[in-house]
Amino acid sequence: MRKTFFSALFLLTMAVGGQGTAGSFDGVWNTTMTCEAKGNSQGYTWKFTSTIANNILHGERGDAGQPGYLALDGKINRDGSAKLTASGLVASTQYAHGPLVSTGEQYSYEVKSHFTAAEGEGDRSTGLGIYGRPCHYVFGKQTPPAPAATAKP
Repeated sequence: MRKTFFSALFLLTMAVGGQGTAGSFDGVWNTTMTCEAKGNSQGYTWKFTSTIANNILHGERGDAGQPGYLALDGKINRDGSAKLTASGLVASTQYAHGPLVSTGEQYSYEVKSHFTAAEGEGDRSTGLGIYGRPCHYVFGKQTPPAPAATAKP
């Protein structure tokens, strides 16, 4: 009987452990990116959704291959820290910072971020500040809808 108990306990532990492929941050997140005005470049705010699956974030804004497209990707560590990569195509020169920037030109930068179970924040790495400008990200996890009540006969 003792052997059966430990075998059952082992199988239960394996079953519970095997189910845990989802990451603790998994879900759909509202994402807001705000970039301040700098020099002759105007400020702007973009809102889009990002999805986290197995603690890997992916978000997109706009149409791939078109000016104004942005992809945000990266892994979220167990402690909530993340180094995300934003990459895309310049929407318009009035919003781009830098001396030789043109519409449709590719760009990429890192976003140092931190997440909790329900929210997160991140800031663009501006490097030396010659081309980069401050951009701030805010993440809010969407709450899944409550299950519908079942009608009683």
